[in-house]
Amino acid sequence: QVQLVESGGGLVQPGEALRLSCAASESILSIYSMGWYRQAPGKQRELVAIIFSDGRTSYGNSVKGRFTISRDNAKNTIYLQMNSLKAEDTAVYYCYIRPELYMAPDWGQGTQVTVSS
Repeated sequence: QVQLVESGGGLVQPGEALRLSCAASESILSIYSMGWYRQAPGKQRELVAIIFSDGRTSYGNSVKGRFTISRDNAKNTIYLQMNSLKAEDTAVYYCYIRPELYMAPDWGQGTQVTVSS
């Protein structure tokens, strides 16, 4: 099981930015995918962003154009740059890793992002 440690959450005002980090306990060089989901109170967990081993990315419709996912293989870390934050981005953000397509993902503990004036 891969251990994931998320950081970077916090309280910001609408329009501001945050960068989340997710550090893995093992090399992410050849993993199938890593990414972020989020869950707001009373809502289902939803996709935020995914990055694949070949560098392809995919984003949830609500964050396209505002959020950017990236990876640093040397640090075994992925990042989520969140710009132009909105109140509806408020949620617990969870990092996941799926080493192979056929494997169940491992999850981080989550980090709270609150966007409020």
